[in-house]
Amino acid sequence: MTELSVHVRMARVEGAQLAQLVDDFRELVGADRDATDPAIGRLAPDPYPDDEDASRSFRDATREELLDRRALDADVVRAALAELRGDLDSMSQSEAFTEHDLVIRQSDVDAWLRTLTALRLVIAERLGIESDDDHDPDDARFGVYDWLGYRLELTIEAADELL
Repeated sequence: MTELSVHVRMARVEGAQLAQLVDDFRELVGADRDATDPAIGRLAPDPYPDDEDASRSFRDATREELLDRRALDADVVRAALAELRGDLDSMSQSEAFTEHDLVIRQSDVDAWLRTLTALRLVIAERLGIESDDDHDPDDARFGVYDWLGYRLELTIEAADELL
């Protein structure tokens, strides 16, 4: 019996860009992570903002494991994107923008959803997005944030079809 899978259409150039974002994310949450980076704080926020002692206790008990899991999730996504990676400089524009069927095993869907969400959180932290009002659609830097939201939505829709 074969495992169910989710199929998402993605161009090679998109896959390469997403792979680079995941590589950067993997470095952020990797073994040499900087716990003082505000993006790390956004990925593992304090659950008790009004109780510093309880927050510190919770953070000390869970933060490293949470970030390690985020790193493992990123590894799953990187492995799936490997088939779309390639030397974009040597491809024609047509080859780079031709969509391919990216296959995500059902067992990997949650890792994809968590990673895409985490990437958006990191970018939101870097851009200063705290609410919808902070989003400036005219600022090109927000394009990656929007694109990741689009990719997350497509992945959720594809996963819903499995149910």
